[in-house]
Amino acid sequence: MKGKVALEGLEFHAYHGVYPQERSSGNKFEVDVMVETEFQETAFQDDLSGTINYEDLYTLVKKEMEKPSKLLESVGHAIAEKVLQRFVSAINVEVKISKFNPPIGGVCRKASVVVSRVK
Repeated sequence: MKGKVALEGLEFHAYHGVYPQERSSGNKFEVDVMVETEFQETAFQDDLSGTINYEDLYTLVKKEMEKPSKLLESVGHAIAEKVLQRFVSAINVEVKISKFNPPIGGVCRKASVVVSRVK
């Protein structure tokens, strides 16, 4: 049976950005990740092995967010690729990364990028 496992509102202090000050002082980021998966029958019998463990999913996202990058597109792509590699039952993944108070020369609560990948 198909279904989705999602983590929403993950918060990180990370060092992503084009400008040197962004990469030295960092910024607050939010990540949402949704994975379409094929649930195994064991998941409906209360067995974690039949689904995607969201603690493992969080750890994967955290590791990728710790790697400085200029573009959020690059980070989102890396997360999506790792999810599809790590979780055999994953069918597709959508990753949304938001940067709070981006340096755009005006008021903006957050800027976001969404990356989708299909296995």
